Amino acid sequence: MDAAVPKLKALPLDKHDFEVLSDFRYQIRKFVRFSEEVTHQHGVTPLQYLLLLHVKGYPDRDWATVGELAERLQVQQHGVVALISRCEKLGFVERRRSSEDRRRIEIPRLAALSDSQFGSLSLFRRLVIVQRRLRNHLEVCEIYKIYLQ
Repeated sequence: MDAAVPKLKALPLDKHDFEVLSDFRYQIRKFVRFSEEVTHQHGVTPLQYLLLLHVKGYPDRDWATVGELAERLQVQQHGVVALISRCEKLGFVERRRSSEDRRRIEIPRLAALSDSQFGSLSLFRRLVIVQRRLRNHLEVCEIYKIYLQ
């Protein structure tokens, strides 16, 4: 969250550009809404699921720091601390001091939400990604790159 928001270049956009961007955002919103419904059906809030996903999916280790989770969730660190506290009370995660750097707090995922439950949530997401491919995604990515120049 510390990275500065890139300044967008003022480029003339035509009707097709707006149609592509609109469809892209629409597909993202449908995916997010579906994901929220699936997590609620499994008794987990969408933010709790995302926290668990980012802990489990953090590259090369089975834990993440508060700062890393804040970046992944794109929220402030104090908000992540509150979310971690709620997940800790439910037995989803715990806080532990790093053995390498006592100042660092590591957040590993615990087994309160079983791997089969967690896996079924991820499976639903994989199915949605496969079934609802974003149309013109390469074109949208190219437009986004132009904005960031």
